Amino acid sequence: MTKSGNWLIAAVILALGMIVGGYLLGDGLTRANLSDRSVTVRGLAEREVTADLATWTIRFTAQGNDFETVKRQTGAMANSARMFLKEQGFADAAISAPELSVNQWMNGTIPQVQIRQAIRLNTNDIARAEKAYAAQGALLDRGVAIEQGGAAMVYSFTRLTELKPEMIAEATKDARAAAEQFARDSGASVGGIKSARQGYFSIDARDGAVGSSGDSPAQKVRVVTTVDFYLRD
Repeated sequence: MTKSGNWLIAAVILALGMIVGGYLLGDGLTRANLSDRSVTVRGLAEREVTADLATWTIRFTAQGNDFETVKRQTGAMANSARMFLKEQGFADAAISAPELSVNQWMNGTIPQVQIRQAIRLNTNDIARAEKAYAAQGALLDRGVAIEQGGAAMVYSFTRLTELKPEMIAEATKDARAAAEQFARDSGASVGGIKSARQGYFSIDARDGAVGSSGDSPAQKVRVVTTVDFYLRD
């Protein structure tokens, strides 16, 4: 074959290669564009729950200029608080004394001492804890000098782990419903999940409750997920 014939064949092969390559590249870009079509939506799941743990910390203080006298006063208040809780039906295992502090200083030439202590109740009997809390005035009658803001009840929901799988599934389902609505409005359909990001779980006071979640046994668990869904024609 002549040299000019070889050049002609090479030119034809090169042209065919460019045509096929261009077609494949264009087709690949089309498929890439289709695969990149997606919508980002959020899904919400909520559950109303009742706290299963009540923690009541009763703080009190005694002060004077004689250490032994103040110590006896603090001890008497601690015993009175313990007795009160036992009379309310709580076992010794539910009652503890987690806090004790002693401060001493001089007021001129007169020594001063202050002892602060706390008695804490931890119980799963929410109804009994609420009843005892409502009767806390009896502590004052027994000489327990409760600090201002020192007898707060905190309610906690401790079974969040049990709810997580179902709530994540609910939030994802809610997100898909939102994506399907968007797809219908845009003339498309929803495909699989491209990516998903789970928000954090929060426990708040139930709607209508006053204060934070810990102030009431009526609570609400909430989680929000962010999901990217593929869209199809």
